[in-house]
Amino acid sequence: MTTTPNTTGPFRSRRSPLLQPTFARLWCATTASGLATWAMPFILGLAVLHGSLTAVGLGLVLATRTAGFLVAVPLGGLLADRYSRRSVVLWSGLAAAIATPVLAAGLGTSVTLMAVAAAVVGVGQGACRPAFQALTAEVVAPDDRQQANAALTFSVRGVTFLAPGLTALLATVTGPQTLLLITAGLWLAAALLPRAGTAAPSPRPARAPFHVEFVEGLTEARRHTWFLAGLGALTVVIALGYSSTSVLLPLASGDHYGTEAVLAGALTAYTGGALIGALLVSRWKPRAQGWWALFGLGLYALAPLSLVFPVGAVWVFAAYAIVGLGVELFNVPWFTAAQREVAPDKLARVSSLDFLFAYGFAPVGLALIAPAAQAFGPQNVLLACAALCVLAPALAALAPGARDFRTRRA
Repeated sequence: MTTTPNTTGPFRSRRSPLLQPTFARLWCATTASGLATWAMPFILGLAVLHGSLTAVGLGLVLATRTAGFLVAVPLGGLLADRYSRRSVVLWSGLAAAIATPVLAAGLGTSVTLMAVAAAVVGVGQGACRPAFQALTAEVVAPDDRQQANAALTFSVRGVTFLAPGLTALLATVTGPQTLLLITAGLWLAAALLPRAGTAAPSPRPARAPFHVEFVEGLTEARRHTWFLAGLGALTVVIALGYSSTSVLLPLASGDHYGTEAVLAGALTAYTGGALIGALLVSRWKPRAQGWWALFGLGLYALAPLSLVFPVGAVWVFAAYAIVGLGVELFNVPWFTAAQREVAPDKLARVSSLDFLFAYGFAPVGLALIAPAAQAFGPQNVLLACAALCVLAPALAALAPGARDFRTRRA
């Protein structure tokens, strides 16, 4: 691979990938899918307030969507490496688009129908994730991928920031069923907008049984020691750090400060820090980028630490802003390195492992944090989670290739 010399230090001035029509369409598609994904829980929450769905029904519907997502992520990776990535995005987006009106039809009439439809939506959401990741590597030149990934993650953070407000605003003029139909339109856009890369596609190897191809993906992941170490650190941070703050931040907001405003302010600060981080890392390419990325991941320890004692709302907001910035300092180089180092015909399968572990263990952490806090005390749990959020990335930094997220070739 030939790279352009860096003549301006770690910051490069390049033509934005968003000015390239193929990537711009892909960016719009991922943004649409993200908006549909994040809007659905808020819309169903509004349905609970309107009385057309019970809280138990809401939990069941969201649980089946998560189950569908987790089942479809590895399957989507297999299909995206076996067939066209563009086709996998198309069919997964269409599945979610078709199932969403069924979900709307079941609202107020059949929770079972809603649960089945939500599972199909989750399947579409899960199958498209590794396909989008692999398709990005197909449509963007290697030197532009970091900036492209920064643009993609910027849209994700923007969606998490805007989706609740947009949903609440639209809810003033229409009902939950209509809002769900709007998300069906977003899934349709996600399915139809992307285009395949202009370069010749990578040659597909002879097809093997699905379990054999899955093992091939595991073997490829094992070849990159830095990837396994980083994935382990990421899993620990999400399963413990993210879960502990998700469960205990509302409690700390009420117990320490007596208001839910701290909860809202912390989440807003996190998103703002992540947006700044995405902008920063779109241009910044330091030496030892892997170590910098793992350092950014380790900054998540500040979130649980800020909740241990009532240090003041401003310090909580500052900690969450730094945490958001650090997460993007990790995410963008992480995705870019996988697209660079992993064999192109196995990229979707390896990416599916990333999403599967990162999201798959989060429900386990969410389920265990509350009982642990009751048994050992919230402060002890937060301190333990903060320590592990530092320790896991520090150990990952010792892995071969972790310094630059590069695999040493024989």
